[in-house]
Amino acid sequence: MIRLPQLHPARPQLFPDPEQALDEPNGLLAWGGDLSAERLLAAYSQGVFPWFNEDEPLLWWSPDPRCLFRTDSVHISRSLKKQLAKTNWRLTADTSFARVMRACAEPRHGETGTWITEEMMAAYQELHRMGHAHSVEAWDRGTLVGGIYGVCIGRLFCGESMFSARSGGSKVALAGLCQLLHGWGFPLLDAQVTNPHLLSMGAIEVPRKQFVAQARRLAAMPGMPGSWIKAQVAMPL
Repeated sequence: MIRLPQLHPARPQLFPDPEQALDEPNGLLAWGGDLSAERLLAAYSQGVFPWFNEDEPLLWWSPDPRCLFRTDSVHISRSLKKQLAKTNWRLTADTSFARVMRACAEPRHGETGTWITEEMMAAYQELHRMGHAHSVEAWDRGTLVGGIYGVCIGRLFCGESMFSARSGGSKVALAGLCQLLHGWGFPLLDAQVTNPHLLSMGAIEVPRKQFVAQARRLAAMPGMPGSWIKAQVAMPL
């Protein structure tokens, strides 16, 4: 029987070395602790993130390989660009963080539950109030058609989830976010776990050890704290 490390309740900065994570399930590192802002910020700066269902203990992960985007290399298909050219869509930042989280929490095709629990929503909305969690929203006039949110520490941005209410909504929000980050000197966006959708947009896989070293270096750099609501997010046309 595998004995998984339990996080110390009074030492929120302390995590096991990500290289100690399990191979199966890939990246499972530890359990326990809480979702306090201090613990979450410490986790992301070390290449670790929480992911658990409502009926599970709090689980912490650092998969190998790690999926990420170079912020200057997101691919938008020709067909989506043509679609966008015919719309009045626009992008904003930090105008509807809670709504984006709620939309991301909606069950996906054929699913009945969500890992974005009420506890998770409260924790990340606290990070948002602190200026460490941000969203980019895609709008068709007054209708929210897509969005993405994540955590920012220094010049490290860790994407958490995205959604589409219209075809292409999440892709546009992701591409707009990466353009914004690239302009601010953020070299990468952490996408955590690989899937075909992300790969089709230009995501790459890197060894965990390489990613963790990058994450620690970027998290220690000066970033863009506070609200991003005044940021001009360009459409990826």
